[in-house]
Amino acid sequence: MMPNFANFRQLGKKIICVGRNYCEHAKELGNAIPTKPMIFLKSTNSYITEGQKVVIPPGCQNLHQEVELGVVISKEAKNIQKDQWKDYIAGYTVALDMTARDFQDEAKKAGAPWFLAKSFDTSCPVGDFIDKSKLKDPHSVEVYCLINGQVKQKCNTDQMIFDIPTLLSYVTQFATLEPGDLLLTGTPAGVCRVQSGDEIEFGLTGITSSKVRIQ
Repeated sequence: MMPNFANFRQLGKKIICVGRNYCEHAKELGNAIPTKPMIFLKSTNSYITEGQKVVIPPGCQNLHQEVELGVVISKEAKNIQKDQWKDYIAGYTVALDMTARDFQDEAKKAGAPWFLAKSFDTSCPVGDFIDKSKLKDPHSVEVYCLINGQVKQKCNTDQMIFDIPTLLSYVTQFATLEPGDLLLTGTPAGVCRVQSGDEIEFGLTGITSSKVRIQ
């Protein structure tokens, strides 16, 4: 029996994230353009949905929003070939990779993991599940983010450095993906500091949108 992927948040075991997958975002943070995908994880306890609040972690003074296209995995995936990628996709969502940038900067300087910067509770707001039949070309969709009604991020996914087939092929060389797992494909330029009381709207133009507030 096929799982109900509308419940991917409960079904999946992990959130796989890709750093620096848009050139302009890498540049705005002073980072080099990667030659291979930069992979890190968020835990599933970081999920929240519309109407819930992002809670700023203790001690964080510089929380950033990062809007991303999310890919929901349909079945166990290991060592998949690029031309097989569509067979492993259940659908899509839009997500925010909330990032404690000051924590991340400290971790980078120390050569330490990004866990506290990326995987704190409420750090992964997500929108509704979108069946793959509703989004014919995930490499030609506009992701956007507004803060208090002002556009901060807007970019087409055709600007990704590494496309979805490349990401899935790369990740599954090392780790098995399972039904309901979420792959976040990276954020475009425009990330900025958000504060308590801010409202963030994030979406895929003409397809879906969600809103959360910062607490």
